Amino acid sequence: MIQARDLRKSFGSVEAVRGIDLDVPRGEAFGFLGPNGAGKSSTMRMVAAVSPPTSGTLRILGLDPLTDGPQIRARLGVCPQEDTLDPELNVRDNLVVYGRYFGIPRSEVRDRADELLEFVQLTEKAKARVEALSGGMKRRLTIARSLINKPDLLLLDEPTTGLDPQARHVLWDRLFRLKQQGVTLVLTTHYMDEAEQLCDRLVVMDKGLIVAEGAPLELIRAHSTREVAELRFGVTETHQELVGRVADLGERVEALPDRLLVYCQDGEEVIAKVHERGLQPAAVLVRRSTLEDVFLRLTGRTLVD
Repeated sequence: MIQARDLRKSFGSVEAVRGIDLDVPRGEAFGFLGPNGAGKSSTMRMVAAVSPPTSGTLRILGLDPLTDGPQIRARLGVCPQEDTLDPELNVRDNLVVYGRYFGIPRSEVRDRADELLEFVQLTEKAKARVEALSGGMKRRLTIARSLINKPDLLLLDEPTTGLDPQARHVLWDRLFRLKQQGVTLVLTTHYMDEAEQLCDRLVVMDKGLIVAEGAPLELIRAHSTREVAELRFGVTETHQELVGRVADLGERVEALPDRLLVYCQDGEEVIAKVHERGLQPAAVLVRRSTLEDVFLRLTGRTLVD
């Protein structure tokens, strides 16, 4: 569905994407992770055939976006980060009018709109104005709109940003059902749990390059440990000063302002040994390693504006 070789995108002297290779097969849920400025959005815009590559090779659905842009866009569904629904139209008409842009006959697009409203659980809101919908409902409507042309490839930019947990889980369920129906999903997200839930495979981008690629569990195994022991001490000593006293208890120890992270295979064993050494943390937590641990190790904890 997507094939890229040495793909690059520059804006003047700034090289946003610095030569990446991608292969996304049909039916896969593929994710882009990375801090702000990593090149995710620039890559997604090239994949959407709305921003031409500066150099390299890119094929979308087997077509060249430089010469076949309209044919590619006709087969894509795009769910942007910001909802761009028409507040002057009701919920159903937002789908009908958008479908007409694709040349779908009026009778067919109405039937399709009703099917999609049922799919995203908005049938009862069909005649409601968009401004009366909750944030979660608007996101579901935006996803329904992106499916009106029965796309082969669905691009989702931060699909659940700003939603409460209940709304996020409803959307995850809808996206999982789409994948089961054979729709290829490509998404960007800042939610690591979302990437773990939805993505069969993903890449981590940083400074315009791909720094890691694989299934979520593969990346966790490759770049982290099975468990993480979190140790919080009082204010008499900084956590950095305590690193030397626990450094041998894990494969890696990271000092944060408010806690120590000991990356290990057995967190309970680490905590027992900490107590044996006469250290008395104010609070302890043992958790499994997550994709967020991988992300922060690969891209750093420094804020990027």
